[in-house]
Amino acid sequence: MKQTATFTLIALLSASAAFAYTGSELAKKANITMPEAQKIALKAYEGKIIDQELEKEVGGSGLRYSFVIKQGKVSHEVGIDAKDGKILENKVEGPNAD
Repeated sequence: MKQTATFTLIALLSASAAFAYTGSELAKKANITMPEAQKIALKAYEGKIIDQELEKEVGGSGLRYSFVIKQGKVSHEVGIDAKDGKILENKVEGPNAD
């Protein structure tokens, strides 16, 4: 019984970590939610999101969602303004990614 409870706790903690993202504490300053930004980013470049964050960065409103989207062997970085949803960046990610 104790082993099952431990496994359940580990599963719950793992699942909650999957929904977290870097910069989530900035979300209250954003007008666009993470799910909305994901949809915009995936329209700009189709693939699988392998990394996501909300960060303060120069350009646009200064608050942006950044996504790394992988399609085959190519990784794209797509930046979405967290205030108005505009695409700020959409380019192949270079070898020295942030």
